[in-house]
Amino acid sequence: MKKDEDGIIKKDGRLPFPIYFWMVAAITIIGLFDAVYLTISHYRVHMDVGYMSFCAISKALNCDSVSQSQYAIFLKVPLAVWGAVGYAFFLILLMFAKNQKPSGQRIWPLLLFIAGLYSFISIILALISSVYIKSYCLMCILIFGVNFLLFYFAWIVRKRFDISGLKNSVIMEAKFWRGKRSTGGLLVFSFLMTSFLLISYYPAYWDYSTIMTANVESGVTDEGHPWIGAVDPIYTITEFTDYQCFQCKKMHSYMRLFVAQHPKHIRLVHRHFPMDHTINPIVKNPYHIGSAKMALVAIYSATKGKFWEMNDMLFKIARQKDTINIKEISDMIGLDMSDLADPEIKNIILDILMTDINYGISLGLAGTPGYLVDEKVYNGQIPPEIINKITQAK
Repeated sequence: MKKDEDGIIKKDGRLPFPIYFWMVAAITIIGLFDAVYLTISHYRVHMDVGYMSFCAISKALNCDSVSQSQYAIFLKVPLAVWGAVGYAFFLILLMFAKNQKPSGQRIWPLLLFIAGLYSFISIILALISSVYIKSYCLMCILIFGVNFLLFYFAWIVRKRFDISGLKNSVIMEAKFWRGKRSTGGLLVFSFLMTSFLLISYYPAYWDYSTIMTANVESGVTDEGHPWIGAVDPIYTITEFTDYQCFQCKKMHSYMRLFVAQHPKHIRLVHRHFPMDHTINPIVKNPYHIGSAKMALVAIYSATKGKFWEMNDMLFKIARQKDTINIKEISDMIGLDMSDLADPEIKNIILDILMTDINYGISLGLAGTPGYLVDEKVYNGQIPPEIINKITQAK
């Protein structure tokens, strides 16, 4: 055992304090950069039609799936943004410990508490990913690791450099901040003001329901297919989608925004192509089970003039729940579904669905989404050069 320059007993194997300090600082900066990346990724997932994050690896490990879930938003702000604010706040607090002697580390009890809170939140989010989203975000897992490491190193610093005990540490922490009332007050005010501004003014770019469709025309084609957009279009885009398809949901949001931005030039026509093995002959194994029934509900809704409301609702609900209560959804949009129990009506609806599927197969579709523009078929998304051509049309 040795004593350091402050007369505190130095335990065997203990590293100099600056090493611990800069290690915590480096971990916090990693968390900050990770949160900034996730903030940018969240925006691009919703607004960039061609974007796919590097960690969209599979259904179970997919950052994009997590970004599109309802759980990626807290108090009307993306969780990634809150993460960036949290790490910036942690880093500012950490600077109070930079120039202090090891025996004077009064900031560490507070950092330990904050890191513990971050770690607890990480556990909650991991459970949500596992139980509700059923998909994990690789960069979020890195965030979880950062939080646990911050908690561990804050605990290590207290254990190795603070011999006053937890109770005395809390008392001394309170005295420390009483001596810095103006600085502490400014930090609290800045954090609260930042939170208020984010909650009040952060743009809800992920919420396309605010875009839909008060000022956008809609109707039915001569063949009976629902459309939205221009009455006299320059370009007509026919989409083939599946309500359980992740890329379809992403493109659904993008196409609705696209039409809303060009309501006089573009018409979007919807047709169904559920990748459900019970109805689609190109699907040989169980896949997207239930998407055919969802398509039938949407087609029935079209006969009642409620297609686009049901279309939005099905895409929204399909990614949030394991089971879908059709009556609950129909009640949300004010639609009576009782007629769908009539075998004759159900067969008519089924014929419409099979017509869509067979037409999609005749076009060469092998998956969803698919788009028909100027008699050319595009799988997955519409190429950027075609989008640019459409937007420049007069």
